[in-house]
Amino acid sequence: MTKQEWKNKTVVTEFILLGFGNGPGLDCLLFLMFLSIYIVTIIANIFIIVLMVTNWHLRTPMYFFLGNLACLEICYSSNILLRMLFSYLSGNKSISVNECFTQYYFFGCLAAAECYLLAVMSYDRYLAVCHPLHYPSRMNGKLCLQLGAASWISGFLSNSILTLLISNLDFCGPNEIEHFFCDSFPMIKLSCSDTHVVGLVTSVVAGVCSLPPFLLTFSSYLYIIVTIMRIPSATGRKKTFSTCSSHLTVVILFYWSILTVYVLPHHDTQISPNKVSVFYTILTPLVNPLIYSLRNREVKEALRKQIGKLLAFRGLFSVKKK
Repeated sequence: MTKQEWKNKTVVTEFILLGFGNGPGLDCLLFLMFLSIYIVTIIANIFIIVLMVTNWHLRTPMYFFLGNLACLEICYSSNILLRMLFSYLSGNKSISVNECFTQYYFFGCLAAAECYLLAVMSYDRYLAVCHPLHYPSRMNGKLCLQLGAASWISGFLSNSILTLLISNLDFCGPNEIEHFFCDSFPMIKLSCSDTHVVGLVTSVVAGVCSLPPFLLTFSSYLYIIVTIMRIPSATGRKKTFSTCSSHLTVVILFYWSILTVYVLPHHDTQISPNKVSVFYTILTPLVNPLIYSLRNREVKEALRKQIGKLLAFRGLFSVKKK
């Protein structure tokens, strides 16, 4: 761009997040819906963390990673939904450029960390099902801490380069983002700079962060399914698969939406990113604790014990009060 052309352009200082549509009635409905989703998401994930901490028999590698996932989902959901709720409540859909970059940075970091964490959880299930005798020695406390830390650190490092590249782009034209949060491709689309390299790097980094974990998860479950099919007892097969089915459900939902938006080829006629992004930004943090709670025998048992303790404490307190 020449100096004269640059002078004729207006530098963008804020973006407008178009979200899901306009209208006072629709905004009110969406605000109530997303507020309910956010409250349930936070409470459910905090509940999972509390169960992990207060029940000694849940202090196993599987539940250690599940606790990490719950922490991640709280941060993930807060990063997206709090800004959206403020927008609907105030009626102001604008967001400063710096705030937009910040939201994208944490979104990208947490999404990448979740990819790695889901892969680690699948590896944990693979060892538990396919190598049960060696599982306690292989998946020890030290390895759990290392894998958990590696998932978080890798996620935060992977998106630093992308955020730096996107933040160095020039935005001097339209400022309306056709999305409900600040994401890479919608922002790149608005730039008046040459975005070929940034778009290519974005796709490559997204592929590196999602495809290897996905392939590791897919391979782990292939081995798990083969091992389960070799179990002679139908009851044994059902019991073994029940320990993995919850994680498999979450993985399918998360990776399908992530790969659709960031890795598969993009076309002008593609489905709206709003519709697909809802799965991995809003629904996944909501359904993760619900799936693990409702379909997991150990968690349900811990819940019953926790409720029993609360009722017993309440009864004791009432007796003392009398």
